[in-house]
Amino acid sequence: MAEKITIDPVTRIEGHGKITIHLDKYGYVDDAQFHVTQFRGFEKLVEGRPFQEMPSIMARICGICPVSHLIAGAKAGDAIMAVQIPETAVRLREILNLAQLVQSHALNFFHLSSPDFVLGMDSDPAKRNIFGVIESDKNFAKDGIRLRQFGQQIIEKLGGKRIHSPWVVPGGVNEPLTEEVRDEILTGIPEAMEIAQRVLVWFKQTMEDYRDEMRTFANFPTKFLSLVNAKGELEHYDGMLRVVNAAGKVVEEFHPEHYQTYIGEAVEPWSYLKFPYFKPDGYPDGIYRVGPLARLNTADGCGTPLADQEWTEFRELERGPVVLSSFHYHYARLIEILHGLEKIESLLQDDTVLSDHHRAFAGPNNREGIGVSEAPRGTLIHHYKIDGQGLITDVNLIIATGHNNLAMNRGILQVAKQYVKSDELEEGMLNRVEAVVRAFDPCLSCSTHAAGQMPLDIQLINSDGERIDRLVRD
Repeated sequence: MAEKITIDPVTRIEGHGKITIHLDKYGYVDDAQFHVTQFRGFEKLVEGRPFQEMPSIMARICGICPVSHLIAGAKAGDAIMAVQIPETAVRLREILNLAQLVQSHALNFFHLSSPDFVLGMDSDPAKRNIFGVIESDKNFAKDGIRLRQFGQQIIEKLGGKRIHSPWVVPGGVNEPLTEEVRDEILTGIPEAMEIAQRVLVWFKQTMEDYRDEMRTFANFPTKFLSLVNAKGELEHYDGMLRVVNAAGKVVEEFHPEHYQTYIGEAVEPWSYLKFPYFKPDGYPDGIYRVGPLARLNTADGCGTPLADQEWTEFRELERGPVVLSSFHYHYARLIEILHGLEKIESLLQDDTVLSDHHRAFAGPNNREGIGVSEAPRGTLIHHYKIDGQGLITDVNLIIATGHNNLAMNRGILQVAKQYVKSDELEEGMLNRVEAVVRAFDPCLSCSTHAAGQMPLDIQLINSDGERIDRLVRD
């Protein structure tokens, strides 16, 4: 039996982790754990910094979705200053956040996940990557590059930089939007919409080939959490936090300021990633999911015409009132891209977005502030406390990937029980374990504040605690 199998190319997830699969004495899967063994420590290293600096510092947590941390940090700053920021600033932040959602979802779907759909779960791992997709379908790959490029261009036009823009600040945004930039963005919307709709048609046809994966990819009852607006519709910037159960019933709806009443945080000795849980259900039973799938399950609709049509079709995928299979994160991601483009167009067509009243100024008026927004991967919570001089004394971050930690672990166990039947690992099993994690689009570096890298490492442990097989991706 091989002690170690090296698989090339590297895995297609953002960050790195380790999976251990435990077998019982009969050789069947008994338990599985998703270990995140990295630590970065942003919660501690910002202590003593002025709260006004927090958005720009926190944006450095992530190079893929810095806008999410920028906005959550700025909203926490708004709360510390106790100001109501100008409506123009709210709309500009919304556009920036939606542009990031478009580019990040395109990155996951086309670059990280589509090799499984275009080439197949059991295809040659040496070709099962974006280069294999380009070789197989050049136009499909171009669509992915163009869609992500458009989202990044909007971020650059608004914020001056595609990554780590200093444009969003406590109180609003630094600079107003010009009519010229507004018109440039609007000009690109039709092409992006056409791509999004074309890919949605293709994916809905492709799903027919993945019935087994739909049944086994983290497909179990949980609760779902996300922001919703005043109408109960899909919301990515503000609103109330809604919790829906597997029966589709709203079990809680609360202001983000009260998140600690409903969300607890547990830790395990085998991972640096927190295990947030829904407090009324306790730990670890309080499992819930966030992100695109959760947002489409908690909302009563999208609030834009084309996305609403897709949402209606999406909600009819399964027999129950909500969609439970995490395989459908991919489908939900595409619907959110369509919604994001529609919403960006709608916001830009309102001339108030060009107002030069874009920022409120104030000193600290509260000793703490909470900023919540929807990142591409799910609900993002920043909670800051300051001293009398406005310097940070305490920070709590709950990152989207952390919310999904319990669900990802249970999903890995479900897939392992489905595909691992002996004491020998196979490539197809490895890829499906990866793929169920990939469906959540985790950002492990973002969520654990880690430095350094670690390859994907799957270990098979027998009932005596001995490692009997191992697969490593360097």
